Amino acid sequence: MNMILLMMAMSLTLSILLTALNFWLSQMNPDSEKLSPYECGFDPLGSARLPFSIRFFLVAILFLLFDLEIALLLPLPWATQLQTPTLTLTSALTLILLLTLGLIYEWVQGGLEWAE
Repeated sequence: MNMILLMMAMSLTLSILLTALNFWLSQMNPDSEKLSPYECGFDPLGSARLPFSIRFFLVAILFLLFDLEIALLLPLPWATQLQTPTLTLTSALTLILLLTLGLIYEWVQGGLEWAE
């Protein structure tokens, strides 16, 4: 218990010291070049803050959702060696069914259509 408190105090002290050192040593003198969207030296032709379609976010969220599903389903081959593999397989199939129903719902509602 004593060792844990010592390690926590040391890490807190080191974190505060490094943060204070960073604020003290950093040079903050922004000029027009640093504040421009491109730091390569040429003038931009248009605005760098162009709006883009929210569909990109939809595709990214769907990718993350199904990527997470794959990560959750990776231990299934080892789960068949447990005492109750039916419970594990049932919960995995429930997860797959729920995500598939959500994907079908998005598809039917037209949320996956790129152009309208």
